[in-house]
Amino acid sequence: MPANQPIVVVLTALPVEYDAVRAHLSGDLRELVHDDGTRVEVGSLEGTSWDLALAELGEGAVNAAALTTRIVGWLRPQALLFVGIAGSLRNDVEIGDVVVGTWVYAVHGGKHTPEGFDARPRSWPGSNRLVQAARSAVREIRELRAHLKPIACADVVLADDRSTFADTIRHTYNDACAIEMEGSGAVHAAHLNGQLDALVIRGISDRANRDKHLADASGSQQRAAERAASVAVAVLRKHRPRGGSDNEEGPQQSGGGSTYGGDHIDFKGGTFHGPVIGKQTGRPR
Repeated sequence: MPANQPIVVVLTALPVEYDAVRAHLSGDLRELVHDDGTRVEVGSLEGTSWDLALAELGEGAVNAAALTTRIVGWLRPQALLFVGIAGSLRNDVEIGDVVVGTWVYAVHGGKHTPEGFDARPRSWPGSNRLVQAARSAVREIRELRAHLKPIACADVVLADDRSTFADTIRHTYNDACAIEMEGSGAVHAAHLNGQLDALVIRGISDRANRDKHLADASGSQQRAAERAASVAVAVLRKHRPRGGSDNEEGPQQSGGGSTYGGDHIDFKGGTFHGPVIGKQTGRPR
């Protein structure tokens, strides 16, 4: 897709998640439609060099994987976020908190034997560039609590923390702090691309227990979606496009002062034959 600015794709599953992200877009929003009918809405993200393409995919990891693959091949983004709501799996992760997925676990893989369930887990790490941007961003957000922790992904809505399935997650994926339904599909599609930074960001709307319907009725989904969207935007304000005008030569700096280079030479894709001589400037190490 021709574009004047680098593209980041933000995916959602539900209307409440889509609306929470859309509220942060500025400029004249435009809708793009793929030949297969897949739609995205594109706008600017204030304070960044990104054009943000926003899509609502519907529920489920299989659906997310298929449509993420389609959108990535179509728009050729530099980064991809899945943003939405989730249930908490830990007592110290409260409704209204945000979980940034350092890992995403696909929790259904395994083998049922007479002795019980033998897990065969699959997992994907969050992009280091985006995780590092998230660590920096959440330090500056005082209005909410954020956790950089693993997220479990399952094609079920967990509304019973005493179920056999909940017990399996606690014992097999016991560092997971949240459970949702689409993240593994999206990050798997990003992983197969090979060059795409990807991250899952989820606001906690319930405790994945029998009181889920009460939390939902209180408006917790909208609040959780808004907080996840706020964190996503803060991450993208930290995360710079590759090769664009926003990139500084050499290491990026958050504050003032000088940065002194090391022994890395970047030729921006050029081809050279024979020896190359580099000269270090600035303070010697």
